[in-house]
Amino acid sequence: MNQNEKPYGLAILCDRQGNIRQILRDDLEISQRITIGRPFISIVDRPNMDKALNFLVEMRSNGAAFNWQINVPLMDNIATLHFAGALTSENILIVAAMDNNGVMTLYEEMMRINNEQVNQLRDLVKTSAVITREQAKKDSRFYDDLTRLNNELSNLQRELVKKNKELERLDEQKNRFLGMAAHDLRNPLGAVMMYAEFLEDEAADVLDETQMEFVTIIKSTSEFMLKMVNDLLDLAKIESGKLELEPVPADVVELARKNVQLNKPIAHRKNIDIKFISEENYLEFVIDPGKISQVLQNLISNALKFSYPETTVEVHVSASRDNSLMISVKDQGQGIPEDQLDRLFNPFQKTSVQTTGGEESTGLGLAIVRKIIEGHGGKIWVESVVDVGSTFHILLPSQN
Repeated sequence: MNQNEKPYGLAILCDRQGNIRQILRDDLEISQRITIGRPFISIVDRPNMDKALNFLVEMRSNGAAFNWQINVPLMDNIATLHFAGALTSENILIVAAMDNNGVMTLYEEMMRINNEQVNQLRDLVKTSAVITREQAKKDSRFYDDLTRLNNELSNLQRELVKKNKELERLDEQKNRFLGMAAHDLRNPLGAVMMYAEFLEDEAADVLDETQMEFVTIIKSTSEFMLKMVNDLLDLAKIESGKLELEPVPADVVELARKNVQLNKPIAHRKNIDIKFISEENYLEFVIDPGKISQVLQNLISNALKFSYPETTVEVHVSASRDNSLMISVKDQGQGIPEDQLDRLFNPFQKTSVQTTGGEESTGLGLAIVRKIIEGHGGKIWVESVVDVGSTFHILLPSQN
């Protein structure tokens, strides 16, 4: 371009928000579309407004933007103009031309018009490449770190899968071992208890008081150990996924009443009043009667173990309006501290509360009870107040 040739393009000055402050030159004759105070994006073709906004965003983020092509209405046509821009101390300088050469020529013109702004633009042109390179380095380091972390996470996940499989294998072995050990112990323990019962019934006249005491100890100890063995067998089956239920229609009222009757002699020995309460005379539910009897036996015997003489244990059976089944066992015993309630249904977990008659507990009963109830699709929970008593609730869902 010779000295007398003037650049051909558009140069405008905007505030930091992108609103037009001043038209520095308009060789493209679009001033009729430019209104001072209006946003810069108002001069571009409507479908290109998002692009114009991104152009402004890049300038605010990087201090300059180059090589943008944006459509602008010229006369009756739509023309693609080349845009560049830069932040100055207070404003945004935007230039546009028909091609990149025109943009650079317009920069030179702006040097004579506004030396400070052009100098800043020139500096930004130089630093833009540096910023881009530095950003590329940061992006590369970030990608490398992200890749490394992702690889570490993948390795940890694979290791976790291996550990879980190993734990499953060990747990299966543990359950199999428990089942085998308990099964092998059950028959001899049953024989010991049977012979102790025989001696207690048939040899009472020949044995002295000390010998009879020994027989009683043998009987009670073997009885407790046999119960523990049976609980271990049940727990091993349940935890190996072999909880076998045989659901049939059964009268839950009669089932609960029988379990209360079975426990009356034990309650009588401790001078505890045990009551069965139900507004229903007959309540049929599809359950495994043997397993639900095991649940009731466990809850009732626990209530008796942890209750003092001259108190009452109540067993409630009721049906709700939605035909779900509620069974509750309530005692007036010692109660359980709130911070120990979460231990109750875990295997081998015991609370600080002691039985009132020196009875022993395996710590397995309530864990088995929960598994049986959950196997029926129900839930079990406890409400307890220290020195007032505890109530265990069982809810079996409606079968309609």
